[in-house]
Amino acid sequence: MNRRSMLLSIVAGLCCSPLMAQMGGGQPGGAMASPPAKAEVALGPVKITVDYHTPSMRGRKVMGGLVPYGQVWRTGANEATTFVVSGGNISVAGKPVAAGNYTIYTLPGEKSWQLIISMETGQWGTEYHADRDLVRVNMDVKTLPSPQEKMSISFENTVGKRTDMHIKWETTDASVPIIVR
Repeated sequence: MNRRSMLLSIVAGLCCSPLMAQMGGGQPGGAMASPPAKAEVALGPVKITVDYHTPSMRGRKVMGGLVPYGQVWRTGANEATTFVVSGGNISVAGKPVAAGNYTIYTLPGEKSWQLIISMETGQWGTEYHADRDLVRVNMDVKTLPSPQEKMSISFENTVGKRTDMHIKWETTDASVPIIVR
């Protein structure tokens, strides 16, 4: 191998290493550090789908540390977390949300949280523009009995045309009621 080919191989390797690590290529078996996940619920004719990536604690202080209080958080990892409502309209904590594609963020605090539903879609998770907010609603915040390693979004207490969306991580469980309108 000539000197120029060797230099190009080294440069290519250095450039690709961080990208491979972000994609999970640096993990044993190629597993992603924050793998994709999905939460879905059917409320009569209405379907809600949330696509997100699941970060892990990995020994880190999460709430008030990795996820700072008083700052908008992407609510997951990697790409922005999507919130898709199809088949009808809903209300989230009493605020109307029409069928459509949205992005969700949260504004965590020590004692209170807000869920933000943004009309902007397709962006990287850290890109947030307040002028694109559709609604901001207060969330109910409780303490989990034991720490949860991986962040999760789930729909719980689903009865008929009502459910609660939960965001859980570390010892925090933040939830909001959703009802078909």
